[in-house]
Amino acid sequence: MRPGARLGIDVGRARIGVARCDPSAILAVPVETVARRADDDGSDISRVLDLAAEYEAVELVVGNPLSLSGQSTASTADAVGFAERLAEAGAPVRLVDERMSTVSAQQALRSAGKSAKKQRPIIDQAAAVIILQHAIDAERASGTAPGRTIPVEEGS
Repeated sequence: MRPGARLGIDVGRARIGVARCDPSAILAVPVETVARRADDDGSDISRVLDLAAEYEAVELVVGNPLSLSGQSTASTADAVGFAERLAEAGAPVRLVDERMSTVSAQQALRSAGKSAKKQRPIIDQAAAVIILQHAIDAERASGTAPGRTIPVEEGS
């Protein structure tokens, strides 16, 4: 298992859920929900990068929302584009399969007694926790980093 804290990122059209794990990469916990900026001013990217610096993250684990059959969707292109922007800003980024993370988060919150209305502000953080926890558990079990890295172009 590679040492170091990581951030988990659940990219949505309106919000970005952020989670983190400890430097030993054992447990993921929620951090924050970042507003997604439609005007593309970069403040959402800046906030995620600020959180990465604050938690001394060695890597950003971004959920890759594929369809149940494993095919790309409109959300896939959006999440990959966001991950590429993070990588272009110099952050080490890894894309991991996140199928069913939001559904799992909704079920967990419902089981905890949270109504759909009360879930809205925290669902993205809960999904980010699931994405990150799955990634660190998979790496611990296999000894191999999950998903794929987003390459950074030379000179960026």
